[in-house]
Amino acid sequence: MKKKLVVFLLILSCGIFMGLKLQINKITREKIPGSSIIYIPSGKYLKFASFGYSSFIADLIYIWAIQYYSNYSIPDRYDNLDHIFSIIAELDHRYLDPYEIGAMIAVYEAKDLSLAFKILDRGLEKNPDQWIFPLQAGHYAQMMTKDYELARKYYKKTMEMDGAPVITRRLYANASFKIMDYKTAWENWLEIYQTTDDERIKKIASNQLYQVKAAIDVKTIKEAIEKFKERFGLNPTEQAQLVKHGLLDSLPKDLDGKEYIYNSQTGEIRVPMIWWKR
Repeated sequence: MKKKLVVFLLILSCGIFMGLKLQINKITREKIPGSSIIYIPSGKYLKFASFGYSSFIADLIYIWAIQYYSNYSIPDRYDNLDHIFSIIAELDHRYLDPYEIGAMIAVYEAKDLSLAFKILDRGLEKNPDQWIFPLQAGHYAQMMTKDYELARKYYKKTMEMDGAPVITRRLYANASFKIMDYKTAWENWLEIYQTTDDERIKKIASNQLYQVKAAIDVKTIKEAIEKFKERFGLNPTEQAQLVKHGLLDSLPKDLDGKEYIYNSQTGEIRVPMIWWKR
């Protein structure tokens, strides 16, 4: 009975592939090189029809895909990028390289960042123990579009996974600063400073804490100057007037205890030193 079932499945598979072959033969290869890929069935079916050799077929399609996307004479080669790499994912979801390479092709070749996120999200969904996918997505969001809010969400996912690199918390803290979430940035940089044994990292964290505090203080002083100007019609001649008139409880100083530099003509506040030169 089992032999009859196997024979039946083989005949059925051959019939389906013959039908695909007939469809593929209708395509003019000179016009659309490699276009037969669109007729590859879904990965779920192909896995069923592979009779236990799905990883091998995934390898073959991946190797073909690398060659296909290296052919710059195919103008519409990116139209089926998601389809191709989704097939590989279905055939062998633990085959990690195609997720990363597929995302790289989407970003740097197809210029389609949303597709890159889709491929990396698929990789994380099928491999929830692999921190590389949200980390790479966060990197793309930060570097390609300066979308620090999205980058921070991906970094947060990465931080919560076992084995994630320690640099992720620094990336998360930096993204928090970029979107002006100073409280979160301060808390994370402070934790990094207090827990690291690496003097180089401690120095980086100290400088970042200086930057965060300076941003908070400058914002506070500027708001007080605006209130002073609304009340008296001009800028204060010195920062001490902000305290004298009750607009500040005390005059903020930088992390090193130095006063911020104030220009009474313009109302501009500057930090005493550049944070990364401390």
